[in-house]
Amino acid sequence: MGSQLALKSRIASTGSLEKIFNAQEMIASSHIAKARDVALNAKPYADAIFDAVQAVVAHSHITHPIVKKEEDNPKVAVLALTSDRGMAGAYTSSIIRETEDLLNRLESDGKQPELYVYGRRGVTYYKYRNRDVVDTWEGDTDKPGVEVAEAISTALMNAYMKPAAEGGVSELYIVYTEFINMVVQKVRVLRMLPVEVIEPEREQADPGLDAPSDASKATPLYSFEPSLEEVLDAVLPKYIQSRIHECLLEAAASETASRQNAMHTATENARNLIDDLTRKLNASRQASITQELTEIIGSADALNNKEE
Repeated sequence: MGSQLALKSRIASTGSLEKIFNAQEMIASSHIAKARDVALNAKPYADAIFDAVQAVVAHSHITHPIVKKEEDNPKVAVLALTSDRGMAGAYTSSIIRETEDLLNRLESDGKQPELYVYGRRGVTYYKYRNRDVVDTWEGDTDKPGVEVAEAISTALMNAYMKPAAEGGVSELYIVYTEFINMVVQKVRVLRMLPVEVIEPEREQADPGLDAPSDASKATPLYSFEPSLEEVLDAVLPKYIQSRIHECLLEAAASETASRQNAMHTATENARNLIDDLTRKLNASRQASITQELTEIIGSADALNNKEE
């Protein structure tokens, strides 16, 4: 009887968990469509401003901080985008693992990484491990707004623009989860600053075609008003904020998708566990009934033998 009571108790508790998991899955399902659309809608603007900055850098001879910090500074900033809530599978643990790998690589290269963390789960992780964190942000990781992107970008830009003597950094990295689709989300490491210059590919001449003219090979020319430095000074904050906001939205969509997938798996596992416990309960009940019948039959035979 004790075994049956324990099985019934486990079935009831697992059933309660199954309802919670199912509710969380339904909530995530209702949010994922909006989160996905917001992330995908923000991507073209961020890609456009990134392409524009990269084109200007590639076709101009400039010494602006957006390209390279002139001073030799080993300090670099690393921003990790984690989540505020759990029940999202390996979402936060994957970010933390990739962040730790990046920090180790930077340290092995002789650099001094400074950590910035967004998300309560990441903040708690590094807090209980006594890891030095320069700045943290919490709240609305599943639906980040422009305000938090502006706050993070302002802090990182101030750290980047400071000279080394005042504690500034020479590079900015961000670790986030890129939303590929509902099933696949990949952890990415993005170097925001300095902008990496990618030389334009030279077209190979086809022997069967006429050689391209000099006009077709001409590189774009840019004129800046009022000056190159003032234009880039105005573009730099917008560039950083747009890239960070895009990463926040991608991370939010990835978090919601991860939570939906994790809760779907947890719901299925809970149902399978309930089925397994129910079979064990039925087997235990059948064994108990069989034992009782055996005892009754044995008692009846003993009485009959006694009467005879």
